[in-house]
Amino acid sequence: MSNRELVIDLINKLPADTPLQDIAREIEFVAGVKEAIAQATQRKGISIEEARSQVKAWAASPQFR
Repeated sequence: MSNRELVIDLINKLPADTPLQDIAREIEFVAGVKEAIAQATQRKGISIEEARSQVKAWAASPQFR
């Protein structure tokens, strides 16, 4: 499935009154997942230890309190 087809399918599954910002967030989420899958396939991801470290740093960030 092409990226265009994927986005069209995604939009067709959303309610007709979905705000444009929510649609954009959904598209960004799907793009992020596709990028993560590609990185994992190419073994370009980060270690679980680094991921845990990043999550701890994000959780300690004032914007998440």
